Amino acid sequence: MNVQLAVPVIDTHVFLRDGDKLLLSQRGGPYGYGRWHMPSGKLDRGEALRGGAARELYEETGVRVDPARLRLVHTVHHQQSPDVTRIGFFFEATEWEGEPENREPEKCLGLRWFSVHELPEDIIEYPAAGLYGYLGHPDGGQTLTEHGPFAELGRPGT
Repeated sequence: MNVQLAVPVIDTHVFLRDGDKLLLSQRGGPYGYGRWHMPSGKLDRGEALRGGAARELYEETGVRVDPARLRLVHTVHHQQSPDVTRIGFFFEATEWEGEPENREPEKCLGLRWFSVHELPEDIIEYPAAGLYGYLGHPDGGQTLTEHGPFAELGRPGT
């Protein structure tokens, strides 16, 4: 039996939350140009999840967060293409040091606080799946979203 192991890209996403406000960034690169998402990035080889999330948040916004204070609030298994899958770990940060600033202007058009009750409509689909999963049940319930074409494969009758 020839079994091929999954080799997903591992992403970290951080919901920087101040009361009912969330910090979002507007993409400036070719993928999703002009659309919104939260500070995020790929996990480096050998890096702990929370450490990678804290690193990405700092690199993009200049905000420092203690990795131990990040709370895992949602996970998304995303099929980007037939050959590429991603697993996104979404963390909440409610305590941090510093004021957010755009530290990657070549990749980001800007940062903005949004009320969780008035989010922009043009959020990139993959991070939106994590965001709405988190907002739908921040204190429990389902904590996994399967997103993309393969999500249909796990449903009864398919």
